[in-house]
Amino acid sequence: MKICVLGFDCAAPEVIFNDERLINIRRLMDVGTYGRLKSTIPPITVPAWASMTTSQDPGSLGIYGFRNRADNGYGNLKFANSASIKAMVIWDYLAREGKKSIIVGVPPNFPPRKVNGVSIGCFLTPDPAKDEFVYPPELKAKILEVAGGDYPVDVANFRTGNKDWLRDEIFAMSRKQWKVVHHLLQEHEWDYFHFVDIGMDRVHHGFWDYFDKRHVDYVPGNPYENVIPDYYLWLDEQVGKVLEILDDNTVLLLVSDHGAQPLDGGFAINQWLIDEGLLVLNKGPQGVTPFNKLDVNWARTKVWSEGGYYARIFLNVEGREPEGAIPAAEYDSFRKEFKAKLEGITDAKGKPLNSLVFLPEEIYHKVRNVAPDLIVHLGALSWRSIGTVGHPAIHLRENDSGPDACNHAQYGMFVLGSANLPLQGEDEGAQILDIAPTLMDLAGYSIPENMQGKSLVAGMEKRDTKSGGEGGSDGEDLIFERLSGLGYI
Repeated sequence: MKICVLGFDCAAPEVIFNDERLINIRRLMDVGTYGRLKSTIPPITVPAWASMTTSQDPGSLGIYGFRNRADNGYGNLKFANSASIKAMVIWDYLAREGKKSIIVGVPPNFPPRKVNGVSIGCFLTPDPAKDEFVYPPELKAKILEVAGGDYPVDVANFRTGNKDWLRDEIFAMSRKQWKVVHHLLQEHEWDYFHFVDIGMDRVHHGFWDYFDKRHVDYVPGNPYENVIPDYYLWLDEQVGKVLEILDDNTVLLLVSDHGAQPLDGGFAINQWLIDEGLLVLNKGPQGVTPFNKLDVNWARTKVWSEGGYYARIFLNVEGREPEGAIPAAEYDSFRKEFKAKLEGITDAKGKPLNSLVFLPEEIYHKVRNVAPDLIVHLGALSWRSIGTVGHPAIHLRENDSGPDACNHAQYGMFVLGSANLPLQGEDEGAQILDIAPTLMDLAGYSIPENMQGKSLVAGMEKRDTKSGGEGGSDGEDLIFERLSGLGYI
């Protein structure tokens, strides 16, 4: 069977599953299976999509976020890109069977991976007007023509206070991308198709405080209250168009890499470390300063952190880092004590943040490359980690990289439909590592032994759609037969 994956970056299950106006998505929910999908730790776009398509956790991939330490030095951070993923992805396995794939905007995909088919770069593409973002390159002209002259991979400066501009730019980008998606689905040969709509992530970060009544900044009746619901409706329309295109031999998956939740504030983690005497500067900064611009006294520093949606904590260990200040023999005891200290962080009123602190070796199958010593979800991801120093307080309302209305949530969503699917209704317990083996299982491929997830339909009898089983006869598509019976089509 063919496989079609439509990825909605950051899609929230509580919105997808509760908005009855999303009629096309509800069609699939009614005839297939759906539920929350537990993301990676951390639930970050990179590495979450990579973990989904490889069924390898972030530690095994050696990718812990957008930026990763290249070595045990203090300043060599490298951005993840397509070359960072050494594990085979699902379309690599299918290529071994001679199958063709179309990959559109699936992070990390710059430079665009060379595939047996078509590959279009993701939001990591620096500048589509200058950089090659299409493989094979001779297809670029057609992609630009279909998109209307240019192909935006992201909305630059989406952390902005100009909300009218941001709303219009996100929708404009998505319209161009979906034009290309519909064209590729119809005009090119494929056995595996995977598109990720990054616009949903951008609309959440830009407008979640206008939408979610739980947000501390939410004001009823505000002028942007419907931007997020309107975007979900727009994507539902696109799903409907895809349903019209797909044939009767396709596994269809709608999926997100993580969810969304209100961002209550930011915690200036490095400023806190300075106050605790664990991060020592030779000279204080003049105003708010990025960590890499600080004059750090490494010989006296024991801990530092990189900011972002979660905090990556690094210990300065003797014999490992160039000027390690923590004796190697004390590493385990220091890390254990510091983990407890992080778990005890409070908000500005002295109430516990209830942060989650993880040891990489306890949550990953393997730990490759230079992992953080501790991974911290501040306030269970309701607070952002602020890496810059020089703020007037530890607890902040604004993100240090611009306005941000939401943080990532641990659970994303999935809706799965297939003519031979033995599951129906809501499913519980699915994890992001289960996606690739499930798709391969349903499509009739052997599941590679090194995949860490499990097929959600393993051991279940698949319905036969070709020989008079529940799916009907003469190659009729079970999904569409059942949709018709439910009165949708």
